[in-house]
Amino acid sequence: MADTKNERKQILLRLSPALWEELARWAEDDFRSINGQIEFLLTESVRRRRKKEIPQSEEE
Repeated sequence: MADTKNERKQILLRLSPALWEELARWAEDDFRSINGQIEFLLTESVRRRRKKEIPQSEEE
């Protein structure tokens, strides 16, 4: 049986050519693939969102 916890999910993502080019330059600057850069940015965004939620739940 496959370990679904460690499987990576695939998604179809449509981006404008301008956004694709900007991400490609940014990824190159950070020595990442475009896919790696998008995953990094999403992970950082989720991490920041979770940080914002913690103080609210502590107040309740």
